[in-house]
Amino acid sequence: MARYQCPDCSYVYDEVRGEPHEGFPPNTPWAQVPEDWACPDCAVRDKPDFIPLDSDEVEETFEPQSSPGEE
Repeated sequence: MARYQCPDCSYVYDEVRGEPHEGFPPNTPWAQVPEDWACPDCAVRDKPDFIPLDSDEVEETFEPQSSPGEE
């Protein structure tokens, strides 16, 4: 099962969990979520704006940057 992330607030729709308070029980595939469904956290983005996540991806991680002069 897949996961999809809102690009504005980072809310993640997980097909395994569904979104029961939105009417999507666990194991509801993304294809069954209506195209006009809006993010339940920010209500700014609709389904087509969501970004598919890899199964092992956990939001973004940042690598530490070296200080000037360090190599």
